[in-house]
Amino acid sequence: MMKQTNLGKKNDLKEAAVGFALGAVGGCILGATEDPVDKILLVMTSSGPLKPVMEEVRVVGALGLGTLMGATALTTAMTSIIAGVILAAVVASVFVATKGYNTSRTQFAALWASAGFAGAFGTMLSGATLGIAIEWIVKNYGMVGLLWALSIFTLLKPPLRFVFQLLWRQGEMCCSLGSEGRSMEKQHIEISEWQQRQRVAVQIEERILTLESGGSTSELKDRTTWATEQRERDELERRKLENEEAAMEQQTIQDWINTVVIKHVDFLAFSGIPMTIVAIITSGFGLFGYGGHQSVFIVLLALVALIAYFLLNHSDIKFWMFVGCMGMFASYVIAMLTLHAGQVVVTSAMRMRAAGHNQSRETISTHMNYQSSLEAVNTAFFGAKLFQLGLGAAVGGALVRHSAGEVKVIAGGASVAGGLLFGVDVLAPALGDGGTAGALLGVVGAAGVSVGATAAAAGRCSSWPGALGTIGGLIIGALGMGKWHAVNIGLQVPVAYVFAMTNPY
Repeated sequence: MMKQTNLGKKNDLKEAAVGFALGAVGGCILGATEDPVDKILLVMTSSGPLKPVMEEVRVVGALGLGTLMGATALTTAMTSIIAGVILAAVVASVFVATKGYNTSRTQFAALWASAGFAGAFGTMLSGATLGIAIEWIVKNYGMVGLLWALSIFTLLKPPLRFVFQLLWRQGEMCCSLGSEGRSMEKQHIEISEWQQRQRVAVQIEERILTLESGGSTSELKDRTTWATEQRERDELERRKLENEEAAMEQQTIQDWINTVVIKHVDFLAFSGIPMTIVAIITSGFGLFGYGGHQSVFIVLLALVALIAYFLLNHSDIKFWMFVGCMGMFASYVIAMLTLHAGQVVVTSAMRMRAAGHNQSRETISTHMNYQSSLEAVNTAFFGAKLFQLGLGAAVGGALVRHSAGEVKVIAGGASVAGGLLFGVDVLAPALGDGGTAGALLGVVGAAGVSVGATAAAAGRCSSWPGALGTIGGLIIGALGMGKWHAVNIGLQVPVAYVFAMTNPY
């Protein structure tokens, strides 16, 4: 009994040590994104890039600016991560269909490595493209142009969903043509079995005829012949079994890929609708001069509550409904913080006036617009980073639960995110501020895959020391590499954990 107890303690300590190492890998890549993201945010909130946003506060109002910035940033985050997931699914589907799939470690690693790199690169590229587009729209057409672009994009996504589903089915049919190698192997095995049966039948017939004619057969030769035939039968049976297992495994992974694509295309099509509706209505109030009126609070709160009740009370609640409501609430919070920032300026001016330090109305208005714009950009960008991290964590958690290999997902996601982080740093001058910001959000999404896999691995641990060691490694790695940004890390880790434990499929 004492030996068993000591053995159990050793196993728990070993699991805790391994979990801590894996957690530290996921935490370090999360912390590594903190400094580049903070730097690009400082650039975006400097006087030059912030000027177009400040000029538009008077047009759409503080509430309109907050909801519009929040909806745009969250839509960018959701679109880029889903674009990466879909690209990864396409690469994995083509790999499985054209090159086949078996349970060998090399084939397994090649499949997930190619899909993981494609997904991370697609997320970064999509984020950079959307960031450049948003920066160009704001500079040339202001917030009204951004509102129109967001509205048109939201309206186009549901029809594009059907187009993509049609293209996906056509792609599956084309890829199925590449699976002829496995069917040819099956036919070859069947032909070999038939030939062997014919050969054995002939040998038996010859032996019977020899015995009937009074001849004799060599016992040694017969044994050798039957042993050879037995080896051939065993080899054919082994090949047949391997082919059937590979075909079953290929069909299983292809079905899972199809499920992932369908769910994420639905998510892309519908999740942005709630927060876009809120942004359109609040911006509309701002355009008519009621951006800061008290009635807008009531309308906004009632609208958010009504949409959330309708979606969350649905009998068949889906992942896009849940995340869409979260995005809508996040946009509402960003709007409140944006308005609050301007009101703080007014309160401060009133206190200064009471103390005998008068400020002109123009100075107060300019300061209000500046603080509102600064708060809108800061909170919208941070909200987009949280959503990007969370959606990436949902992917990483699902991969671990699908038995993709927690070590491969954690280390692979961290490696790819680290490589992309270096690539963004090199390409930053060519991407510009908006492109760099979008690309870095994509890198955060790739890091989220590793963090989510770490959280899922902690949930799969067989002992409390293993789970605590994994979570401890994640937190310590994130804080250490993230230069002890305790508030940011403290908000990001729980969000990543919640998304990682959520099953979107």
